[in-house]
Amino acid sequence: DPDNINNRGALDPKSISVRNMSQSDRRLKKPLYRAAGSDKFEEVEWDWMLDQVARRIKGTRDATFEKTNADGVTVNRTQAIAFMGGAANNSEEGYLASKLARALGIVYLEHQARI
Repeated sequence: DPDNINNRGALDPKSISVRNMSQSDRRLKKPLYRAAGSDKFEEVEWDWMLDQVARRIKGTRDATFEKTNADGVTVNRTQAIAFMGGAANNSEEGYLASKLARALGIVYLEHQARI
């Protein structure tokens, strides 16, 4: 739409830049981890990092999961975890992320593209 106030009919620059970001030689190849109390990041292996993320999500969810609210209504949720998507994510990624968040019982779910 040439009259669109955001892009005047041009392509979305965010979509174009995603490929440049994913193929840049400056892109990180390994996750960085900063231990509690440390002032520096260190490279770690993907398997270790994914295991840490999964353990922390599960631990927080298990510790804070509510099956019912104060009125006895089934809610199956955790209010201790939130999810926020980014504007560089496409619709399919947003859909999958929201499905995962809802499966975990996350109720605070937001996406930057909606804001």
